[in-house]
Amino acid sequence: MRIRRSLPVVLGAATLLLGLSATASAAPSPVDSARNPCGFFETSSDAYYNHCTSDGSHILIEIDDWGPNTVQCVGPGTTWIGEAGDVDGAWYIGRTC
Repeated sequence: MRIRRSLPVVLGAATLLLGLSATASAAPSPVDSARNPCGFFETSSDAYYNHCTSDGSHILIEIDDWGPNTVQCVGPGTTWIGEAGDVDGAWYIGRTC
């Protein structure tokens, strides 16, 4: 009689643990996020803007490129915006394109 009552509890706990481990493995690792953070970032040679979105939107960013700032439309993911020595920063200006 005890086995019948405890079996559903054991099966439920096992299912929960398996579900949690599957969810944890699907999450992005901190290393991936550090390599391509959202927004402006640069490497030793290049400057990028990473538009982190899941809705497929395209946004306008302003690029500080040591002269009059320029505006560029970027889509989801990482976009190369210039050489690191030529770009001082970039930011979202609150509009889509």
